[in-house]
Amino acid sequence: MRLEKKQRNTPVAANNQETNIKRFEKIAVIGNYLPRQCGIATFTTDLSEALALSQPELEIITIPVNDTPEGYDYSDRARFEIYENDLSSYRHAANFLNINQVNAVCLQHEFGIYGGPAGSNILTLLQKLQMPIITVLHTILREPSIDQRKVMEGLVQYSDRLVVMSEMGAEILIKTYGVPKNKIDFIPHGIPDFTFIDPHFHKHKFGLEGKEILLTFGLMSESKGIDHVINAMPEIVAKHPNFVFIVLGATHPHIIKNEGESYRLSLERLVSDLNLDENVIFYNRFVELTELLRFIEAADIYVTPYLNEAQITSGTLAYAVGAGKAVISTPYWYAQELLDEERGVLFPFNDSEKITETILDLLDDSSKRQRIRRNAHQYGREMIWSKVAEKYFHSFHKSCKARKNKPRLTLAKSNPNLNPKELLKIDLRHLRRLTDSTGLFQHATFTSPNYDDGYTTDDNARGLLFLTLMEEESQLENHDQDLRARYFSFLAHAFNSDHGRFRNFMSYDRRWLENIGSQDSHGRSILALGTVIGRSKDVPLRNAATRLFHDALPALLHTTSCRTWAFSLLGLHEYLKRYAGDRLVKKIRNILCKKLVTLYETYSDEEWPWFEDSLTYANAVLPHALLISADSMNKPTLCQMALRSLEWLVEIQKIDKCFSPIGSDGFYHRSGNRARFDQQPTEAQAMISACLEAFNFTKDTKWWIHSKWVFEWYLGQNDLSVQLYDPATGACRDGLHADRPNENRGAESTLAFLQSLIEMHSIESMINVSDIRYETKSSA
Repeated sequence: MRLEKKQRNTPVAANNQETNIKRFEKIAVIGNYLPRQCGIATFTTDLSEALALSQPELEIITIPVNDTPEGYDYSDRARFEIYENDLSSYRHAANFLNINQVNAVCLQHEFGIYGGPAGSNILTLLQKLQMPIITVLHTILREPSIDQRKVMEGLVQYSDRLVVMSEMGAEILIKTYGVPKNKIDFIPHGIPDFTFIDPHFHKHKFGLEGKEILLTFGLMSESKGIDHVINAMPEIVAKHPNFVFIVLGATHPHIIKNEGESYRLSLERLVSDLNLDENVIFYNRFVELTELLRFIEAADIYVTPYLNEAQITSGTLAYAVGAGKAVISTPYWYAQELLDEERGVLFPFNDSEKITETILDLLDDSSKRQRIRRNAHQYGREMIWSKVAEKYFHSFHKSCKARKNKPRLTLAKSNPNLNPKELLKIDLRHLRRLTDSTGLFQHATFTSPNYDDGYTTDDNARGLLFLTLMEEESQLENHDQDLRARYFSFLAHAFNSDHGRFRNFMSYDRRWLENIGSQDSHGRSILALGTVIGRSKDVPLRNAATRLFHDALPALLHTTSCRTWAFSLLGLHEYLKRYAGDRLVKKIRNILCKKLVTLYETYSDEEWPWFEDSLTYANAVLPHALLISADSMNKPTLCQMALRSLEWLVEIQKIDKCFSPIGSDGFYHRSGNRARFDQQPTEAQAMISACLEAFNFTKDTKWWIHSKWVFEWYLGQNDLSVQLYDPATGACRDGLHADRPNENRGAESTLAFLQSLIEMHSIESMINVSDIRYETKSSA
């Protein structure tokens, strides 16, 4: 795969870039920073300086990461320090950046430099940032661990642009992590502006006149493979006695901390054993850039004998190529790409004989060596920091454009002088009354459980979902956790593994009345299980739910009910909150979402923006599922489609300024008359959930107003001015007939009210809604 390269030096591109750069005032670069000794620190420092030199009017600040309590003596460019394993410092850094009106953040990412599993602490910072985020990926794994995949997917989610330094890196992002190609920027590793000079010009500075020099540099560790080069030396020295191998660089600080200098000492012993003391020179120190450049310029051949194939970039290799060295290397990913087209020579991993053969070939063939040098230096001209900085500014501009198309919105401050209506307290008395050792009874006669109608999977799934929402709001009492366990156990027992489907109806004597339940009961079960997986802190319950969830997944592809698709999409969304990298679940989500879109495109028109020819039951779940799925998949056109249909549904269910849901006694066909009764609590619950999701997505307070307006239906603002919720028992009546309420109070209606109430509480716990007005029948 080849990424398209940007055209250089074209007037239009230059003018556009200049126009947009002027919008920036302050940019922050996050990562390790000099004088900390590591490759990321060098890169962060060099990038920051290049950005500052490229646009002197901008303020470039850095946010360094400390791996020791005492930190480092940073330059004044470092404005705020993060401590690797102190999660609170990541939060404070985010607040610092937000308060100081930073225009864009450029994050350097490597799994090992941030705290938490696989460096997950950095996600805490990213999710709180308000400005565009450009993440530079220094490691991209084709086969990540579970924790590494979670972190990478978090980076993909929070970042507006992803920068790679190799084409292979882009390919892995696309194939392994599903990153859209248009979100990736290829920007080469930056290098100093090297002059193409004869190596002999600087050799006298090291007392090595007349010597042929092989160089490697960088922080030393066993993975660098230096021992293989030393083992190749005797035969080379026999033919070229003036040949010298310089090993430049200190041992990596983390290696010293954990293992001491054992690897360096083993190399020194190997040199002594092979009688190479005059031909192998160790410079055991971290050298500054000026001295490093002199070493590079003095080298005839440069070597990176690294042992890990999965290395996607290398600053040392980039420097050597840019300096026009004759480079030899093992075929790790970055080397394969950078040394292509005769810019260097590759040799196999762990093969000292091939190293000997390769070096002797270059020493004996000066014309080949010079050809490689010229090719490398010419290629490196596009890698000098001044040109790389321009490419980063272009990426910053694209990130701002992407954020403009989909901003991270925050709520405006509310008016503290207005008094909001208080929500009712949550009362579980009736839910407990409807539950026995088997599960949740389906119906009630008035407020007493109706044994004749037994139990349903539908209602136990509703109960499981609601109690998980209670847990998330820290309102689930210990004794009510037993209710949730019973509801989950009912679902687990309801699953018919022979058919891969849930059974729905069970008699009071615990006999299943069917082998396969309704499609909707399957969808509601997926929704409940997904909610447990995505939101519960009960790890054993979550693990059990995950197993059952996966067993039930395949059947979704054979369902034909659009409401089943919608319930399932909501459940898949909840599941992906925890396991965002599950490609199968994402695939099923995509399939079901496409099915909903196809229905909408088939049946909708300007006056009927809907998914079917009829409005029946749980109508709002359709735009709700489309909105939440489209948002997760970054499909803004589909989000607008969902909002349009939901707005229409709100308007056609408004009669005399009351919420008047589509009645179940005939429903509403587009060519007929709508049924006004019987009105069901499940319709109110579906509308409230959908409107709250629209409010979360748009931050438009009209959706909160809609949800409060619908909620008032339970409390008497309805066609009969009858209160459906009974505070004396904690129960909700089963609906409105044309002349009276249904006085039975079963599980479906009570859970519809309770779910509506907990979701309203959840929103009110996050925002101050005292400035939001809503109309009721009495105030109209």
